[in-house]
Parts: sequence; C-alpha cells; structure tokens
Amino acid sequence: MHIAVNVRFLLPGDKLEGIGRFTFETLRRMVQQQPEHTFHFLFDRAFDERYLFGPNVVPHVLQPPARHPLLWVAWFEGAVARWLRKHRPAVFLSPDGYTTLRTRVPRVTVLHDLAFEHFPQDVDRLVLRYYRYFTPRFANASARLVAVSEATRRDIVQTYGIPEEKISVVYNAVDAHFQPQPPTVQQATRERYAAGKDYLLFVGALQPRKNLVNLLRAFDAFKVVTSSPVKLLVVGRTAWKAGPIFDVYQQLRYRQDVHLTGRVTDAELVELYAAALATCYVPYFEGFGIPVIEAQTCHSPVITSNCSSLPEVAGNAAHLVDPFSVASIAEGLTQVAQSAEYRQQLVEQGQRNVQRFSWDTSARQLWAEVVRAARG
Repeated sequence: MHIAVNVRFLLPGDKLEGIGRFTFETLRRMVQQQPEHTFHFLFDRAFDERYLFGPNVVPHVLQPPARHPLLWVAWFEGAVARWLRKHRPAVFLSPDGYTTLRTRVPRVTVLHDLAFEHFPQDVDRLVLRYYRYFTPRFANASARLVAVSEATRRDIVQTYGIPEEKISVVYNAVDAHFQPQPPTVQQATRERYAAGKDYLLFVGALQPRKNLVNLLRAFDAFKVVTSSPVKLLVVGRTAWKAGPIFDVYQQLRYRQDVHLTGRVTDAELVELYAAALATCYVPYFEGFGIPVIEAQTCHSPVITSNCSSLPEVAGNAAHLVDPFSVASIAEGLTQVAQSAEYRQQLVEQGQRNVQRFSWDTSARQLWAEVVRAARG
C-alpha cells in the first residue's frame, strides 16, 4: 500500500513536544515494522533528513508552511487535497488532529484532546474559530479516529456524538533513553540547577492549561508552611498567553527559589527527572500527559491532577490533587516532600505503571487502524 502521512510536527532540530513526539515515535517504528509498504511523508517546510526513517519513505514538501489558521486551510484544504487527488494513496494518516475535508481518500486522524471545547479562553480567537469549525467535521469525515486516552475517547463521543466503535485508543509511551540515573549524576544535576538543593520539577510548555499560576502559588504556600530549602524548577519553552504566569512569578514571596530554565535537551531532561525530589505536573486538562510517565520511568515520584486523563495515565502511582485548588496542590507538595517513605512508595508504583506503555505496541495499534481504514 501507499500511505500518505501528515508530518508537519516533525520539526527540524530538537523541537519535538507532545504531538511531535507521538508522530516521531509511532512513525519511526511503523516504517520499520511495515517495510513492504510505502509511506509518503507530507512536510510543510524543508525537512530534517533524520525523519526519513527508511527506504520506504518518500518525502514531499507542500507549500505554504502551515503555522497560522488561514495557512492551515490553504495547506490542508488546498495543497494536501490536491496531492491526494493526484496520487490517490490507500489512506491518509494524520497524527496531529488535522486532516482535509476535500478528499475521498480514507482518513485516519489522531485526536489528542478537545481542550479548546472546554477552556476556549485559553486559545486565540482565530485559532478557536478554526478548531470549532473543522475539528468536528474532521472527526465525522475520518474513516477511523484514534484517541490517546480513554478519557479523550469519551470526550469525543460526548462532545461530538461520534460512535464509540469508530474510535480506538493508542497511548503515548516513553522513549528508551528515559532512565533512572546514578547518585553521582543526580548530585551533579542538583548542583547545576538548584545550588545543590533538593528541587520539585515541572516540565511542559508555559501556557494557561498547564496551570503554572496555581502551581507557583502552591509552591509559595508550601514554603511558608514548611520553611523547606526545596526549590522549584520550571522546564519548558514560553508558549502562548503566558503573561499571567510571569505576573505571578514576579509576586512570589519565594521567587528566588523558583528557576525558569527554558527548553532543555532530552539528555538534560532525563537527568532533571531522575534527580528531582518529585515531579509536579498539575494541568487542569490533559489529553494524555507524557511528563507523568517520563518522570515515573526515571524513578521520580509524581504529583498530578485528579481530572481528565491524568488519573488514567498515572494509574495508582501518583499523588493526585485538585488542580483548581492552590491549597490542595500545596498540601500535595508538603506530603510528598516531607515523607521519604511515601516518595519511595510512589517510585515503586510508578515502575509498575509504566510497563503499560510501549511505543512498539502503539505503532502496531496505529497501523491496525490504517489497515482498517484501507479495507473500508
């Protein structure tokens, strides 16, 4: 078979985040697992050669680069639709939630979350208009839908009325380089990032849904109650609508104990997880929540939210808090930070939990959806 794949999120350089990571890890394995099939990768810009995962990958660059709602329309409903009409692949696979309405080629579309439907204030107005118009239409037009969690699957059914049997769940997973680190590396990491002190860790893009405002306030409250020397590291790029995060940061009583590192390399991220006293990831909505299982794989205790997909992903291996309550988050930080025995319990439970997730399995499951779509 010839399979067309939207690979806009395979960005040049080391810039892969949640959706890009899902795209990279599943496609890399799928290409290798299915050498008899040809994969046509549709890029929207010059591509990195490392994304051509095998001799059965044929790259195509379609213009214009699609990084704005009007350009999304031009790319998907124009360039992609024309390419599909000309080449007629067996299936069009889109791992990033977007597809085209202007084709009869069977479509497999991965929906990572419907956060914009529940928290529209977190999205720019033009982006929201695009999402609300196109996403339900994409869902209805696709032959198969893939959700990255049971929580997202339920949300699609309830929000758009899509039949449950049309949607399969394919989880995210953790790459092999995420591993616990020896004590010497952990101490060196603390020296480098936290002046040798213990630290709590947040990993994620700085944007409203990640709930940094409440986490920062909770950290201040935790410091007031405990007088602990523990620091907080916030790791991730500045994304959209991050102004309130920086406003709260400037108002913190213990601002000197909060360090905003920006983006780090994958190798640095592994070391940061492994040396953390705990990972604190408390979004108020999440389609999956990869940092939860990355942290657990690196033997970091996890504090996360009690809503959306996060309890499902964390299993029984995290301390759950109410992300809308600063007091609940602060209490969670206190409980985990002050009990070595509890942290060890969370680490051991986390080791068992992460066995549920495998990129190899996810790639095979995603391929099964491609085959189902091709067979009609």
